[in-house]
Amino acid sequence: MTSVKVKICGLTREADMLAVAKAGVSYAGLVFFAKSPRNLGLAQARDLALAAPPGLAKVALTVDADDDMLDAILHEVPLDMLQLHGRETPQRVSALKARYGLPVMKALGIADAEDLRKIDLYAGVADQLLIDAKPPTGSALPGGNGLAFDWRLLQARKYWALPWMLAGGLSAQNVAQAVQLTGARQVDLSSGVESAPGLKDADQIAAFMQAVQGL
Repeated sequence: MTSVKVKICGLTREADMLAVAKAGVSYAGLVFFAKSPRNLGLAQARDLALAAPPGLAKVALTVDADDDMLDAILHEVPLDMLQLHGRETPQRVSALKARYGLPVMKALGIADAEDLRKIDLYAGVADQLLIDAKPPTGSALPGGNGLAFDWRLLQARKYWALPWMLAGGLSAQNVAQAVQLTGARQVDLSSGVESAPGLKDADQIAAFMQAVQGL
């Protein structure tokens, strides 16, 4: 078993859920964001979540979702964690933890050293952080763009007081370098193991997991 945990986000098919489980992935991400090619309806998401074997954490990715939307998602879909990928404030993170009793992961987009200041704002309220590449100007998607940031920005900040994941442009070809530079013990990817947007590739998933073995 690898010491680096992997989250694969944007699953859309039961075969994808089974593939990530077979490969030893720790977290399976389900997207609830209408602009994403990986967006799920509630019935589809429920079926996917029910297909996940015990031990595979099911994570709901939302973007500035209101309480009504989150109520509907969590009423229909058995989930283990919320991932907030929008402009949610630290106060919103705390409120959602109290409302739903689930761990909350806050995603933060990084482009330069100034962006690292946001990490300290959320480190005291979130259960986990996802350190992602900041989306390009004008992008409709806050993540899942297949872009990396300069991982050297994290070299002096490898450790925080809470678990965190590295995301953004990861693949089987570069994950070893990314982990070496950042010290990440958890990584997240979506497009890096796809044959097309929203369609995961079992061979690419297996290759990625092979690349992180022993890291």
